[in-house]
Amino acid sequence: MTTLPLVIRPETARDGDAIERLHERAFGPGRFARTAYRLREGVAHLPDLSFTALVGTLLVGSVRVSPARAGDAPALVLGPLTVDPAFGSRGIGGALMRASLEAGRAGGHGLVLLVGDAPYYARFGFRVVPPRRLTLPGPVDPARFLVLELREGALAGAGGSVVGWAA
Repeated sequence: MTTLPLVIRPETARDGDAIERLHERAFGPGRFARTAYRLREGVAHLPDLSFTALVGTLLVGSVRVSPARAGDAPALVLGPLTVDPAFGSRGIGGALMRASLEAGRAGGHGLVLLVGDAPYYARFGFRVVPPRRLTLPGPVDPARFLVLELREGALAGAGGSVVGWAA
C-alpha cells in the first residue's frame, strides 16, 4: 500500500465546492445556526490566511479565517477548522492551524478569535476570552470563546461587540 503525503497549501478559488461538501459532512445542516457561522455571515474569508490539506488530490481538511472588529480593534475569526472524519486524529487539523497562525503573524495581524474546544486550541496558545471583555452576536458557552494574541498586547485594545467586517 502506498502512503500519500499530506500537502498543506493556501486555499484557491477552485477549492470552494469541495470545502463546502467537507463542511456539510463534518458539521451537517445545523452549522448555519451556530454563533460562529453567524459572525462570518456575509464576510468573505481571507485567502492569504485560509489553507487546505490534501492527500493526493483529495481535499481532506480546511481552515478559513475572516476579518472582524472587536470593538474598535481589528481581529481575525478563525473557523471553521474542518478535517474529513475519515482522516481524523492524524495531525491534519494541527498542521492547518500552524499554517494559518504563521501566516497571520507574518501578515502583521494581532488578534485571533474563535469558538471551539479550549483543550484542543490551548496547544496553539488560545485561552478563554476574559469575562465581559467581548461579546458575540448570539449565544455561546463562555468556556468556548477563545482568543490568541499574535502580537503581544493586541487584546488590550479590544472590547465590546465582535462583528464580521468586510475589509
